Amino acid sequence: MGSAYYFQVHSMKLENIKTIGIAGAGTMGQGIAQVCTTAGYQVVLYDVAETQLGQAKNLIQKSLQVAVEKGKLKADESDQVLSRIQFQSDVNQLKADLIIEAALEKLDIKKELFTRLEAINSESCILTTNTSSIPVTQIASALKHPQRFAGLHFFNPAPIMKLVEIISGVNTNAETIDTLKVLCEKLGKTGVLAKDSPGFIVNRVARHYYVEALKLLEENVTDILTIDALMKTSGFKMGPFELMDLIGVDTNFSVTTSIYHAFHQDGKFRPSLIQQQKVDAGHHGRKSGKGFYDYSKK
Repeated sequence: MGSAYYFQVHSMKLENIKTIGIAGAGTMGQGIAQVCTTAGYQVVLYDVAETQLGQAKNLIQKSLQVAVEKGKLKADESDQVLSRIQFQSDVNQLKADLIIEAALEKLDIKKELFTRLEAINSESCILTTNTSSIPVTQIASALKHPQRFAGLHFFNPAPIMKLVEIISGVNTNAETIDTLKVLCEKLGKTGVLAKDSPGFIVNRVARHYYVEALKLLEENVTDILTIDALMKTSGFKMGPFELMDLIGVDTNFSVTTSIYHAFHQDGKFRPSLIQQQKVDAGHHGRKSGKGFYDYSKK
């Protein structure tokens, strides 16, 4: 009776969610923050690095300006949207009605962060992770009340991509999932329910778009430009190497590695040595100025 009764008393309904906290001000955190504040929510965007917060503010500002230029947002609304974001480098100030974690794809980091966030937030706060590959149940194992924890996986770029995967862990309460489904609608997103399996739906299916492209490169079948051009000719909006650079070569490699180990080193998910070298060299894609392509002069 204990845990069920606890959640029933302290459950969070959508109408009571006024403030959304985002943990991590990288590419995904910035995008999710913009989505939430544009929908009218107060946002607390946290990152341990103040320089990252400054960069996030500038990039969100530029993204909002593009929305104004395209007629999707009025000029006066842009300032209002940005004013609803509080940039915070003190984790103790990351208090909200719902929190979305967008930190590094490392289990120990996520578990430690959520343990802290559960301790400083209210008993009704819903905790979610934007992980793209780590099982939700594994992360939730560090929590005292995993029934109010779930996966809420946005796709990059978050302000544009409509899909959000909603992942239920073994102990996630149905009320938490119901609230997140309605939240996605309010954010203008399409929420799709997924079971807690490595890579969930999209990343499990899409993994081979990257892995097989990298194998072609390793085997000298052809070059990067040709592979990307052929895939775009086949109907994809971006080639696999362009997409890895956009997502982040390091992030993409981390997800592949995570899924590879989650499936007990199944060879079809094996990470690429070429991609490993890119990560080691700091060639992380667009965000670093160089990945499979060079963006330093663009």
